[in-house]
Amino acid sequence: MKNIGLGIILTILVLFIFKYCSEQENDKTTIQEHSALIQKQINQVGKLVVTEGHFSEVFDYKNSKTIFTDYISAEKKALVVVNAEVTVAYDLSKIEYSVDEENKILQIISIPEEEIKINPDFEYYDIQQGFLNPFDAKDYNAIKEAVNQSIMKKIEASSLKSNAKNRLISELSKFYILTNSLGWTLEYNEKPVKDIEELRVLKF
Repeated sequence: MKNIGLGIILTILVLFIFKYCSEQENDKTTIQEHSALIQKQINQVGKLVVTEGHFSEVFDYKNSKTIFTDYISAEKKALVVVNAEVTVAYDLSKIEYSVDEENKILQIISIPEEEIKINPDFEYYDIQQGFLNPFDAKDYNAIKEAVNQSIMKKIEASSLKSNAKNRLISELSKFYILTNSLGWTLEYNEKPVKDIEELRVLKF
């Protein structure tokens, strides 16, 4: 009878150990699957063009050149009309992150800064130049640089960048929804993100 009782106890113990190991293996497999899914979702995100804007600029360009000291001055000028298309984008493939499988944490380490691209279309009117001071490549480069600086100031004064950040937050909220649904925690700058609203006050 003792041998039978001992056999039953050993059988129960073996079954318990087998079940425990199976559950541990299943948990480990599930965590690895979740980790792979999270990384796949992040890696699939490419360049996000979040905002587009259009700006117009009228630029009066003048340049004078003194010849023979102060006796002769040659002037050139042009009226330049510029229509520029501006895009604000985030290359989310450059997001730095780490996945802590043991503690089920997706930590976003850094988010790339926005990329602002200005694509101007120049139209030149009333070009006046002389033989002693003709238009050349330096003039066109100077006009392009001045126009880009002027449009950049308009961008900073507009709501273009803030609208872009709102679109970025909307995209990042997908990471929060994914991690939350899997029972994981999303962190940014080592701080847990408890709800989507917290994303709106984060500094990127």
